[in-house]
Amino acid sequence: MAVLENCEPKRVFHYFEEITKIPHGSGNTKQISDYLVNFAKEQGLKYVQDELNNVVIYKPASAGYENAPTVIIQGHMDMVCEKRPDVEHDFTKDPLNISVKDGYITANGTTLGGDDGIAVAYGLALLESKDISHPALEVLITVDEEIGLLGAVGLDCSVLKGRRLINLDSEAEGSLWISCAGGLSGISHIPVQRTEVSGENLEIKICGLMGGHSGAEIDKNRANANLLMGRFLYGLKKKASYELYSLEGGQKDNAITREAAAGILAETPEDAAQIKEYAALMEKNFREEYTGSDEGITILVTEKGKDSKQVLHPTSREKVLFYLMNIPFGVQKMSGSIEGLVETSTNLGILKLTDTELMASSGVRSSVESARDAISDKIEYLTEFLGGEYEIQGAYPAWEYRKDSPLRDKMVAVYEEMYGEKPNVVAIHAGLECGLFYKKIQDLDCVSLGPNMKDIHTSEEVLDIASTRRVWEYLVKSLENLKD
Repeated sequence: MAVLENCEPKRVFHYFEEITKIPHGSGNTKQISDYLVNFAKEQGLKYVQDELNNVVIYKPASAGYENAPTVIIQGHMDMVCEKRPDVEHDFTKDPLNISVKDGYITANGTTLGGDDGIAVAYGLALLESKDISHPALEVLITVDEEIGLLGAVGLDCSVLKGRRLINLDSEAEGSLWISCAGGLSGISHIPVQRTEVSGENLEIKICGLMGGHSGAEIDKNRANANLLMGRFLYGLKKKASYELYSLEGGQKDNAITREAAAGILAETPEDAAQIKEYAALMEKNFREEYTGSDEGITILVTEKGKDSKQVLHPTSREKVLFYLMNIPFGVQKMSGSIEGLVETSTNLGILKLTDTELMASSGVRSSVESARDAISDKIEYLTEFLGGEYEIQGAYPAWEYRKDSPLRDKMVAVYEEMYGEKPNVVAIHAGLECGLFYKKIQDLDCVSLGPNMKDIHTSEEVLDIASTRRVWEYLVKSLENLKD
């Protein structure tokens, strides 16, 4: 029996459950892309699958809608792959372990991929339907949105004829998103040298943080484990003699890092004891600092016995600590024109110390391109000051507010007719593919919507079942009303 068999709308949740059985993490989209192609073939629909694995599926207009402007229904097929440390799961081959509890769908210790699997499910249900009135549809499902909007960047938009686009990558029912931040990944490579040292081997782990989306949750005062580790290691210099041999934290720069780990060698057993004492003190301090968001911060110290390691040369260690103590993080500026909107932010999402370098990747976002570039310049300058090299990946533009938007006006009117009130028409700090399509397709008119989801990009991600149904009904009603 299907886990979501009793969830409504049935066909939407049928396809959502099918998607959860197919591995589709960012960079691993061939299988789900082929699934979409096979669906199109089975339905007798025309399709395009490009070399990146982006898929467009075309459905003719319903009777009476032949002259209506074509509508693009758009989402992405890749998901962020995060899991709790105690969960064994291989995202490259294992299906998600989904269940229903208290009106929500969860994946039991891993990300669910509601972001943006629900868009794929909505799109397939629309394409399959025989009783929904709608204009001609172009259902566009892109790849690798979560690692820099790479599918949208590489898409040849000549395969699209529509000039109205409904993006389904929102997580807030009752809202129409009409503008978003641009962004980039700023990656630092700082060379390090090593020397062999013996001492008391200790593993330091900072965990128990909330984490979250580096756009949607960046203003919620949530701690970043990479930054906390930097503070811990810097402060530790004043308490005990130690050497650093390993450092790692985070997997995605669009997720606020929940865990970071470091390997150190204490010079003496007495230093090891002082390190444990300091860890207990900093755990208390961090919990007090992040009251209301991260009271569960935990610093674990595991003693591994006496050992010899290739540790960082003292100069290299100071470079690493200097970088971590000075890298910008969090909200850098609030919007001066839209109350409550974060304009510019940055998140150190990935940290990895190899034999020869410290690699660190920050996700930088802003609705103002010059402000985005200024933060990137600051990280670049810091990197180069420490003798490193800096690169930018996955830069994407902001989606600018369009004053004249017939699509937005029509969808606001439909919402008001259905619910007796206007939706929240808002700009957001997260990045959406709409910005790229807005730049690439002349006169594009677009909005973004979606059902309620919580804690996306984390192992606590859930999808609201009742909200999914309401948003489906709203989407269907909106398409019915897009006759002109």
